[in-house]
Amino acid sequence: MQVLTHRIDRRTMRGLIASALMLAVLLPLLVVPTFAQDPTATPAPVADPVRRGLDAARDALEAEFNTDLTYVRAWTFEQTEWKVSIDSCNSKVAEFDYQPVYFGWVYDITALNGRTWRVRVSFDLKAVVICDKEDIGAVTDPNAVTNPNLAAPVAGAGAVGDFELGGHYFVLDGGAVAAMKQAGMKWAKKQIRWTLGSGTGSAAGAIAEAKANGFKVLLSIVGVVEEMGDYDGYINAFAAYMGEVAALGPDAIQVWNEPNIDREWPLGRVNGAEYTKLLAASFNAIKTANPNVMVMTAAPSPTGFAGSAGCVQTDTYHVCNDDVFFQQMAAAGAANYIDCVGLHYNEGVVSPSATTGDPRDNFPTRYFGSNIGRARAYFPNRPICFSELGYVTPEGYGPIAPNFAWGADNTVAEQAAWLAEAASLSAQLGYVRMMIVWNVNSQQYDANDPQAGYAIIRPGGSCPACATLGVVMGAS
Repeated sequence: MQVLTHRIDRRTMRGLIASALMLAVLLPLLVVPTFAQDPTATPAPVADPVRRGLDAARDALEAEFNTDLTYVRAWTFEQTEWKVSIDSCNSKVAEFDYQPVYFGWVYDITALNGRTWRVRVSFDLKAVVICDKEDIGAVTDPNAVTNPNLAAPVAGAGAVGDFELGGHYFVLDGGAVAAMKQAGMKWAKKQIRWTLGSGTGSAAGAIAEAKANGFKVLLSIVGVVEEMGDYDGYINAFAAYMGEVAALGPDAIQVWNEPNIDREWPLGRVNGAEYTKLLAASFNAIKTANPNVMVMTAAPSPTGFAGSAGCVQTDTYHVCNDDVFFQQMAAAGAANYIDCVGLHYNEGVVSPSATTGDPRDNFPTRYFGSNIGRARAYFPNRPICFSELGYVTPEGYGPIAPNFAWGADNTVAEQAAWLAEAASLSAQLGYVRMMIVWNVNSQQYDANDPQAGYAIIRPGGSCPACATLGVVMGAS
């Protein structure tokens, strides 16, 4: 009895802490969850049996997946009869081990991060089975705009699962693998540059090497702007390639990189609605080829370059602010073609928990929390996936490129501490599906691009961030 009471208090405290964190960082953008009541220490005889069944289902999920379901987005139930056994929905139970239990409830429970589970519970609460053979589909967004000019979305699994860490690598050698595993990374991300007419060899190689080293695979696939003259034809060709890659078995695909800037999108077409055409075609091609592949949106470059205009176009450049680009995507119906919203954050000079103090200004993209808010404002019912999150430091390399001078005072120790804090905050928020560290092992450091300054493997081979991340992720 005392143990159960203690558990309730501890879980309540976790909920309060998580709530306080979300209120402090993203108060205007909270998803109001359904509260899953804790079981009472001594249930009264008249206690709601359906709620007690929910408690049993939730407790089983928490134990199986090491997750916290004190708060959930939604839950539904139905009373039912199983013709074979309560165990028939779980592939891990052999038929000769089926329990002779045929009546109870079926619960569908959706966590704050969008993952939905199905659980069967017997009326006497003695049998609880987590289903893995019944497809309950991706979480739908009742507020998503439907665009009649786009093909209907193909059904497939969503961005299911708890928060996980990964790294963007350039060479997946022994040093990179060891560092990533020390950090507790589950995902290996590789960017593939596709040109018209090229095959899937690069993608196949990336998938094979990552899986051989025990990682899940995220491929960020981007094309060539100069090849997009026949815009509609290019979209069809790119989508066909995405379907071919999906058939190879990656775990996730990101559709493009930063399409809100003309460096990565045709001049005159930089607009979230234009990108959504490519996203929708790619989503359907991917899900048709392999419905289990997670589809992640491109991550608009965090910027306020266009000012109050939102987007600005001249004869030589075309840029849309990231929040405006997200707004355009949402209005064009992008939510119907998203498993996870891609996000970048790589301009930090203060800790992720800070909301003020950046010496440049207080523009929202400077801060971890408000940067997330720019995406959540338009896609509140989709998980967030950081496809790039990093902190640059010139320590060990020398003077930093002039256009990155804002990061000149960052240290390796700060990089290590801030990455760990960002991972911890992401996990606590509940709706961040993954965080890909930018980056693991770039060697490029020159007057224009200090990529190696972001790398967690530092000159000489040390990796302070691997140690701090490993602690947060429970790997060390």
